[in-house]
Amino acid sequence: MAHHVHPATVSRERVDGEVDRNIQLTSVIKHSTHLVLTSNRSPQFARLATLNWTAIMKNLLNPFKLFAVAITLSATSVLAFAGDEKVSESSSDSQSKTEATATLAGGCFWCTEAVFERMQGVKDVVSGYIGGTVPNPTYEQVCSKTTGHAEAIEIIYDPSETTYEELLEVFFKTHDPTTKNRQGADEGPQYRSAVFYHSDEQKEAAEKYIAKLNKSGEYNRPIVTTLEVASKFYPAEEYHQDFYERNPNYGYCRAVVSNKVRKFNREFGDKLKKPGQR
Repeated sequence: MAHHVHPATVSRERVDGEVDRNIQLTSVIKHSTHLVLTSNRSPQFARLATLNWTAIMKNLLNPFKLFAVAITLSATSVLAFAGDEKVSESSSDSQSKTEATATLAGGCFWCTEAVFERMQGVKDVVSGYIGGTVPNPTYEQVCSKTTGHAEAIEIIYDPSETTYEELLEVFFKTHDPTTKNRQGADEGPQYRSAVFYHSDEQKEAAEKYIAKLNKSGEYNRPIVTTLEVASKFYPAEEYHQDFYERNPNYGYCRAVVSNKVRKFNREFGDKLKKPGQR
């Protein structure tokens, strides 16, 4: 049975001490309760939600039990946040493993975009400009051949579905890597064949692939594709994005882009996205 002290025998110092202690402990509980009310991001917080809050409030009258409750809540909160951080880190790691970037230039970006948008494992393709000296270039500036930019595409892909080497295989198969600053009738440095690498691994992969193609004898001329470090990529004007998809009957699309798409469909049928897949 608990021992009760008559109020008359309790000194002011003891009362003041217990009041101060209770204020401090109540502050801890308030903080812990705030964690429960404002965050439910991880399973660890479920433990806080299952606590008997009625019993806790009754125990506020007993300083010793109050102290135990506060310790329990604080420890649970710390563990919950620690677990939540691990979950966040795990999610971040998972996201980085399922998303990678490749930047390639192989002539008019209407063509390269149309090809890669159909490839399995590719999540997004953006047409733009890279490798030049003028910030935020316009299409007209790039066409003037004075900015140093190449028309290129930035590919966001899932490495678990397709590899960087597979992207290179499609890239080299669907444009002419042996003509410098030219693709068909499109001529100028903006139409150069180039791989803009984002890491040493990508650079090494491109070097090996080019060496393999040169050795294979597939082309009767040497490959002139340049390897350039990926500098700032500037997305092209909105009307350039998804151009072939939105303008399939446009003259250039019917004469040039369609042939590239048909070649991809013919050569890489196993890499085509399934109907409805994005």
